[in-house]
Order: sequence, then structure tokens, then C-alpha cells
Amino acid sequence: MPPARSTTGSRERFTFRGNLADTRHGWLRLTPAYSVQLVRELLDSTPPTGRVLDPFCGTGTTLLACRELGLDCDTVDLNPFLLWLARAKTRDYSERDRQAACRAVAGMASAATRRDGPRPWIPDLYRIDRWWTPATSQALGRALARLDRVRNLTPPVRDLALLAFSRTLIETAQVSFGHQSMSFRRQGRTASRQSGAQAVAAGLQRAIETIAAAASQRLRRSRRRLVRGDSRTLEQLVGQRRYATVITSPPYSNRMSYIRELRPYMYWLGYLTDRRSAGELDWEVIGGTWGIATSRLLDWEPTRPAPIPYAGFDELVAAIGTRSEILARYVARYFHDMALHVRGLHSVVAPGGRTHYVVGNSKFYDVVLPAQDIFRALFEDAGFAAARVQVLRKRTSKAELFEYLVSATRP
Repeated sequence: MPPARSTTGSRERFTFRGNLADTRHGWLRLTPAYSVQLVRELLDSTPPTGRVLDPFCGTGTTLLACRELGLDCDTVDLNPFLLWLARAKTRDYSERDRQAACRAVAGMASAATRRDGPRPWIPDLYRIDRWWTPATSQALGRALARLDRVRNLTPPVRDLALLAFSRTLIETAQVSFGHQSMSFRRQGRTASRQSGAQAVAAGLQRAIETIAAAASQRLRRSRRRLVRGDSRTLEQLVGQRRYATVITSPPYSNRMSYIRELRPYMYWLGYLTDRRSAGELDWEVIGGTWGIATSRLLDWEPTRPAPIPYAGFDELVAAIGTRSEILARYVARYFHDMALHVRGLHSVVAPGGRTHYVVGNSKFYDVVLPAQDIFRALFEDAGFAAARVQVLRKRTSKAELFEYLVSATRP
């Protein structure tokens, strides 16, 4: 049966396009992003009477929305880059910080265009020539080397400068984000050294102007906590804290690797050093199947039992397995891990607390995987009540794919 028509408004409100570019929410365009408009509406409809939790931090959308509203919020993620981004987006920045960051980025822009400047630092990213022309890579490397030479930069100033650098990375890259996953653009003639350097310099200046303006926004007084950890073990991570509201968007069950998508940022900023470290991190996170994580799926066996309480789940996995054993094992592992997560979530949500999960269904060959209904079953099995599914939008991919909001209450 086709999903019911959304009654929540226009599609734009529930995508990354709702995170306006001239605000902190729009500082970096990353794949794991959902709309701040949705978060605000959820917080407005049932104002929290206690702390908010986002167990899948992503770009920090929920954390920043809470800071804007003066609500206390904790967030969890295994990816150190995403935690850095969320922390930077939710910092308080003084006028002195913003001015110092503009000066630092001006120096980076100058270094990008000077061949007699600092020796460029370029990461060991596989086939980096597919991402940037040699001239552009050299310019980016000189800009980053210049920043590293500046002494006594405070963390807020360095964060703003690195945000401008990260934004310029993608602006000057030969990639496209027209779909849910990054793809390389068709390469034309190689740019000259000067044109690549000028593009980096101009991009840095544009980026810091926008970022510094948004950083002047005063955030309301509230408490935030960012925890690096595995959301399958929430009880261990948050201790005795209990949450009134949970708003999050976990990785979709579509085998898209967020580590793969975030490689340019993570290599240039030093969070990844080689392909093996990227694959190891991808294996740790829920839903990761890139690099070495793919081969490990063939040997994967659950360490803790977590039966999936959705009628027909085993048949869905078997149907996918007739075409691909790897994909079948991926689906089995993904929902096994999510079952562990939802069980642990129940113990950290306060009685009467509400949970809201933005999820997407997926399709493997001719098998449609109803992730929204499986999540609803996971919540009900873990002891949550009043679980319901609401259609948010039609996704811009296959005709059967939608984005949903799965909500439930802890009795």
C-alpha cells in the first residue's frame, strides 16, 4: 500500500535545504543532515520538561536547535569529525574571536596564491587527483600549512578558520552532491596553477565572511554535552541521566557509507590517515560497509542476541540474499545493531518521554525494505508505547523511497 500523503507541509522543510546557508546550520553541506525546521516543530509541539538527547549526532542539527531555544542537550557519535563540527557550530564566539578568525583566513588566502609560502601539506587520500586538480591541492595545502604556523590561536578562532577551509574544500572539488551520495564530476582540462590558487583564495574569503556573520548569532544559555561513543551502549555512556525528548536521524539502511562521504574533510583535518583507518571506523559505526567493513560482513556473527520482532523480517533478508549475500548480511547486522540501540534507549528515556526518529526505507534489487515499520516494531518490543509512523517526504531517488518520522512514548 502506498504511504499516506504527508500533512506536515512542504518537502523543503524536511531536507537539508531547510538549513539556511546564512545560519550556523548551513556552515557545511554534509550528507548526514536533516532539517532544523522539523526539529524545531517537534520541540515546539511538545516542549521538553527535561534534557534532550540525540544519540546519532551527525551534523549537530538537534544540538544546535536546542542551544538556540535554550534547552539542555546531550549528543553521541563515534565519528570524531562530526563531534568536532557539532561542537564548533554550538560554540559561543566573541567579536574578538571573529576578527581573529578573519585575519587568520586572510593569511591562509594569501599563502594559497604564493609559491614561496609555506610548504603545502597534502593528505594521503587515495586518488586525490580525482577530487582536486594538482594546482588546487597545492593551494589548499599551503593554506592549511599557514594556519598551522600561526601560534596561540584559541580553539574558537581555529574552529572558525577550519570551517572556512572545509567549506572551500568542497567548493573547489570536482564532485557533485546532486544525489544522496557524492559523485565525481566529469573532468575537463586541467586548470592552471594560478587559477586553482585564486579559486581557493576567493573561496576562503567568501566562506569566512558568511561563517563569521552567522557566528555573531547569540545562542541562549543552556548546557550541552558531546560524547564520543557507541549508541548501542547508551546506558554506559550517559550514566544516570534520563531524557525527556529524543530527536535523531540514524544512518539509513541503504548501505551508504557516511565515512566515504566525509573523506575529504576527515583526511584534510587529520581525522583519517589511510584507507585502513577509514575502513576500521566504518566497521565500528552502525550501517558501515565500506572498505574492509565489506569483507568482514561475510564473517559477521552477532555477539549479543537481538531478534528482530517484525513479522517477515527473515523472509526479507532471505529474498535479498538470493541476489547478494553481502547485502543480506548488511541488512541483518544493521537491524541487529538497531535493536540493541533501541533496547538501551528505553532505559535512558524518562517515563513519559518522547522519541522521534527520522528514517528512510530502502530497496535492494526488487525487495523494498520497510525500515519505518521495522523501527516501529523495535520500539514496541523494547517497551515503548503509542508508536506511530508519519510520512515526511518523497526522496529524490527511486519511486518507492520515502522519509518517515517514527515516534513513540516511554510509559
